[in-house]
Amino acid sequence: MNNYVVIMAGGIGSRFWPMSKTNNPKQFHDVLGIGKTLLQMTVERFSNICNIENIYIVTSNDYFDLVKEQIPALTDEQIILEPSRKNTAPCIAYASYKIYSKNKDANIIVAPSDHLILKQDEFEKSIKLAIEQAEQGNLLVTLGIKPNRPDTGYGYIQFLNDENTISKNIKRVKTFTEKPKLDMAKQFIESGDFYWNSGMFIWKASSIIASFNQYLPDVHSLFNNGLEKYNTEDEKEFINDIYPQCKSISIDFGIMEKANNVFVLLADLGWSDLGTWGSLYDHIDLDQKKNAIVGDKVVTYDCKDNIIMMPDNKLVVVEGLIDYIVVESNNTLLVCKKRSEQKIKQFVNDIKVKNLGDEFV
Repeated sequence: MNNYVVIMAGGIGSRFWPMSKTNNPKQFHDVLGIGKTLLQMTVERFSNICNIENIYIVTSNDYFDLVKEQIPALTDEQIILEPSRKNTAPCIAYASYKIYSKNKDANIIVAPSDHLILKQDEFEKSIKLAIEQAEQGNLLVTLGIKPNRPDTGYGYIQFLNDENTISKNIKRVKTFTEKPKLDMAKQFIESGDFYWNSGMFIWKASSIIASFNQYLPDVHSLFNNGLEKYNTEDEKEFINDIYPQCKSISIDFGIMEKANNVFVLLADLGWSDLGTWGSLYDHIDLDQKKNAIVGDKVVTYDCKDNIIMMPDNKLVVVEGLIDYIVVESNNTLLVCKKRSEQKIKQFVNDIKVKNLGDEFV
């Protein structure tokens, strides 16, 4: 009963354009073509870890109806609405202080809404072990993912192998590194003491609030002043008042890189952050030509190594493409080389600059 889950679902996911748009981001889509959205999969993932009434989703005001529609078991109280996007530290602070005001003994698991976990049993074991350690030692625990390639799109966690080790799987964190260049990423992999940063965290509510007090005192002061207002009719007005005063800062930079009680639980979960079309390609069944196709009326000729995603009611014929992304969503068509997918955010920015229509971005 003391376990709570906070799912962060307020991002836009612009690298997944055109499926992911401002009014309907990727976490609300069935990107794998399996009949469940990423958000629904995330909620389901925690069904053996906490009760549904202890799951909170932090999102934008704009996405309340989407969350309500996709996770109807949640009450309005469990959908935490941010007035504006302020990065992960204020997002996590809001949820943590709200839960703490309700249950001083709460354990909190923080997770993004758009990740993929293939090894559910290992995931549950890891989360339960992390909760146990966080409870016993007032630790801030993050899940580290065993890397299988020198990926430059992920952050990395370096851990210590010394007397500070709790067990073979739980290590004290030495450094965090954001998205290194390829040469550095290769060195990280070769060293053996770097894991990918999953962006998932486990801690006691009291521990993270103490950390906000120590390392982000201005944020602590804002949210702590409302302890008697959370979970009341005064909460919304209070949050709308203080949110503009919050600095925009990540939890990694604001707390995790500074605190001395940060540990990483080393895990191999079949994890992907599904941050790009290329990462999605690795998780969709391939045809004989290694095309990843979603859509029941897609016909290909002399095509290989593509990801093609089309609505089921759309007949599409593709000929002669190799290593491309072809996606249609809501009257928008993207055709680009897979190796150029990092340009997608720029495509979106250019569309905004050219004023081609808000409905397209």
